[in-house]
Amino acid sequence: MHLITLFTKIIGVVTIALVSIVSILGLICLSRAVYFQLWINRRGYQRLNYFNGPWLTRITLVLVAFWWGIGEVLRLTFVNGEGRFTSDQMWQANVCKFYIISNLGFAEPGLFLLLAFLLSAALQKQELGTLNRKWNQKTIRAMFIICLPSFVWEACVVFIGPRLASDDGQTSNLGKFWYSASTVHNGNVTCTYPLLSSIFLGAFYIILAIYVMFVGGQMLSLVINKGLRRRIYMLIFATMILLPRATLLGLSVVSWPGETAHETLVFTSFLVLMLAAMAGIVILVYFPVADAFAIVDQGNIEMQTDQETIL
Repeated sequence: MHLITLFTKIIGVVTIALVSIVSILGLICLSRAVYFQLWINRRGYQRLNYFNGPWLTRITLVLVAFWWGIGEVLRLTFVNGEGRFTSDQMWQANVCKFYIISNLGFAEPGLFLLLAFLLSAALQKQELGTLNRKWNQKTIRAMFIICLPSFVWEACVVFIGPRLASDDGQTSNLGKFWYSASTVHNGNVTCTYPLLSSIFLGAFYIILAIYVMFVGGQMLSLVINKGLRRRIYMLIFATMILLPRATLLGLSVVSWPGETAHETLVFTSFLVLMLAAMAGIVILVYFPVADAFAIVDQGNIEMQTDQETIL
């Protein structure tokens, strides 16, 4: 077996395994959030809504993460080809276009916008923040509206860009760097990252990092608990490492698609995004629910202690 083909298959298997881990983590967080909301409504512990007020936004966050994972699997050369998901090169090229529009245009921006909104919710007044019944709807709507320009941009890059750069029906070599979402390598279609998409994504991550650093700095000035301060630092760090992802995607156009250098750059950028997403989901979805259950358990212990003292 050719060494490059073997390396590509290893990268594909590892990517699918990591996406599966993220999916399992997401299912755990999703089930915990839904169970806790049902438990609050059944027991009548309305004061705990402070911890689970943004439960609908958290569920949307996990669902967007699932959508991102599906796109990451479908783009793999390991999945597409003769005898696999699809062997038709036209379909493989369309899958790559779908991936660019879906993941870079919606899933990635939407995922980290929701994380940023959940982080900033703690600074809002109770009547305007997560305790407001309309907060979840407004937040999810804002995410879709903000992602719309990104979605349209990516669609223009992969559909209109190649036509503008074409010469007698063939896209020029320079145009492929800027607009192309796929290329043929060893008889298989390999998904690529248009340079215009990487630049736009990098600009988005810069703005997002500045916003998260600003919100995180405000929260650090108010939070005394060391555990919460550690979580805020982790969220800021998770946002900052997204900047190298955009850089790696931009550098991937320099190497030949399907070669070891290209696959390494793309896989490293995938790892960066996966770690940032996992950190955000655990800190902003799993930990708040776990903290609320811990408070309930502590309250029950104190009540039992008081009853024993009275008796």
